This record gives sequence, structure tokens and C-alpha cells, in this order.
Amino acid sequence: MRIGELSERTGTPRRLLRYYEEQRLIVVDRSPNGYREYDECLVDRVMQIRGLLESGLPTRIIKEILPCLDQPRAIHVSGATPEIIATLELERDQMTERIHGLIRNRDAVADYLATVRGN
Repeated sequence: MRIGELSERTGTPRRLLRYYEEQRLIVVDRSPNGYREYDECLVDRVMQIRGLLESGLPTRIIKEILPCLDQPRAIHVSGATPEIIATLELERDQMTERIHGLIRNRDAVADYLATVRGN
């Protein structure tokens, strides 16, 4: 598929897709005329990347963990540095805090709606 279709299907701007390629988060083939050709599997990969970015992970960490996301039950990581491990632990803890905050906010909105509706 072409960049426009991937952009539309993932809601990701073309410029950002090119950035993902530049950062080697996605690998893109080139057709004989030089156009980028995006594989179907990149739809899911781009959505994974976006989710990880939205959770606060920097691209350098995402690049490290993306290979592990293909087969979560068969993770084989070699060369994980203590810095990467510490960074991921910190990011995990921050995600957990954001999740707890979202749950509190969701529950507050649900309570408000129940009150407004008279339930």
C-alpha cells in the first residue's frame, strides 16, 4: 500500500510515518520507481508505536522493545543494558500511575452521569 492509505488507516500523518521509518521503527520497501511500499502488517505496527508513544515511551526505547512485541510469549532479549531495564521500569511505573488516574477520572465521570440521570 502507499503512504496515503497507511496514513488514513492508522490516523497517522504521512510526515510521522516517514519519521518512524527514519528512526527505524518501521521498515519500508521501495518499488522499482522509488515509491515507498508499505506492507499490510505495518498497520498494526504503526498502531503499536502510536500507543507506546502515547503512553510516554521515547522512540529510542520503543525501538528496543518492538521486536519483543511480535511474539510476547517468546521474548528473547539479548544485550538489554541496565539503563534500558531501569528506564523501562520507570516508564512502567509511570504508566501504572496514569492508568490509576484514568480509572479515577472515569469513575468520577460515571458517578456524575449517574447523578445527572437520577440513577
